[in-house]
Amino acid sequence: MSAPIDRPGKIIAIHLNYRSRADQRGRTPASPSYFFKPSSSVAGTGGVVERPAGTELLAFEGEIALIIGTAAHRVSVEDAWSHVAWVTASNDLGLYDLRANDKGSNVRSKGGDGYTPIGPDLIPAADVDPAELRVRAWVNGDLRQDDETSGLLFPLPQLIADLSQHFTLEPGDIILTGTPAGSSVIVPGDVVVVEVDAPHSSKTLTSGGLRTTVTQGTVAFDGALGSLPAVDDLQRAEAWGSREEAGLPLEETTPAVPERAKRDEGRPGLDPQLRAKLIAAPTAGLSAQLRKRGLHACFIDGVSANLPRAKIVGTAKTLRFVPAREDLFKSHGGGYNAQKRCFDAVDEGEIIVIEARGDSTTGTLGDILALRAKARRAAGVVTDGGVRDFAAVAEIGLPVFSQGAHPSVLGRKHVPWDVDVTIACGGATVQPGDIIVGDSDGVIVIPPALVEEVVDATLTQEDEDAWIAEQVEAGHPVDGLFPMNAAWRAKYDAVQAGRFLSERSETKGD
Repeated sequence: MSAPIDRPGKIIAIHLNYRSRADQRGRTPASPSYFFKPSSSVAGTGGVVERPAGTELLAFEGEIALIIGTAAHRVSVEDAWSHVAWVTASNDLGLYDLRANDKGSNVRSKGGDGYTPIGPDLIPAADVDPAELRVRAWVNGDLRQDDETSGLLFPLPQLIADLSQHFTLEPGDIILTGTPAGSSVIVPGDVVVVEVDAPHSSKTLTSGGLRTTVTQGTVAFDGALGSLPAVDDLQRAEAWGSREEAGLPLEETTPAVPERAKRDEGRPGLDPQLRAKLIAAPTAGLSAQLRKRGLHACFIDGVSANLPRAKIVGTAKTLRFVPAREDLFKSHGGGYNAQKRCFDAVDEGEIIVIEARGDSTTGTLGDILALRAKARRAAGVVTDGGVRDFAAVAEIGLPVFSQGAHPSVLGRKHVPWDVDVTIACGGATVQPGDIIVGDSDGVIVIPPALVEEVVDATLTQEDEDAWIAEQVEAGHPVDGLFPMNAAWRAKYDAVQAGRFLSERSETKGD
């Protein structure tokens, strides 16, 4: 089937425009940037696209395409949308093997024949709100991308107004408005379907399914004529979407993911000395000190560690699941959902805390996400749900406190909903930045404002308890000793004073 616009005068595409994609790439542009695609790259639905011989990184990108209806020259943002005639689906296909050679122009990497399929149907722009459009993409029937224009960095009218201040947009020109997270490599035999619709409209407005099949090309590029395809690990990671998906070692983090150096100012990491104190302090002692200060609901109940003698200390990064509902999972469960965003953004020393409503028959993470958390140097995960791939997660070495193993996949019991919000986990309220400590006795939550006071008091009590244990082991009865009465307290204070004088004398001697 032919495309609804066979030979546009111009095809202008934006490099990066969805927050989800920016988060995945680890970079957020301050303003939009663009590239041109040749009109010969346009195709319709039901067509094929060749992966050229000698290449490996052909990637799909589901996008919303705008088709200009009336000429736009230096138009305002407020007037910009009136110059759009139609909205439809597009697949901004790209060959990452040629991306570095193009140095940002994308002439060859995105200009091949059939690399801009559009259609099949046109949605009248006047019938839709540009802030409430949705784009989805499926590969072999599996949903890979699902995002709405509410998640754009640069709204659609802004793109039109911006471009029109540089050159006239003419009737029939096409603007490709960016792809959300979820774009990845496709191989010969794969079938990609892209659809654009207006899910919040009272009308049924859809582009229909734009279908493209990948085939294998047989003609190689001629090195005598120009540069040949070449790939490196950076191109592989960006084409596939992540190093994990590309099968690359996780220890070598790509230059495109620098977030670890940009920790949020409002949630600083734990001071190393404070962390050392918390590691030395048992949860039983910490909980006793919290109880003395009137905090009785600090326990994340019902969870245990996947690793023997595991101890976790860190600040909370929260993830919230809501009960499963088919329409909500359809809109929030696929693509670069909250669960994936959380594991992609966790910082070194943070603990991902997951609200799964205490349902042990849910798999709230598996081995791939555990690998991602490990690569990001997360301190651990706490979930009041279950864990898929339980043995594999344990082998990865990431400490996870959960209700145990369960093979359930995402969507059976819950929908990933929010990141970095106040949640309930195992009966405890957890806020982003709360201090989480877990050991063989369980997991507790400490308000940041109290942590120094609580841990110092805990370690002091641990010293007392160790001395009391020595006295009990020596044969003294616990009556009056545990807790200490005035007489025993005097003996303990005398011992402590003697230790202090001895340590002071040794220090002076040094």
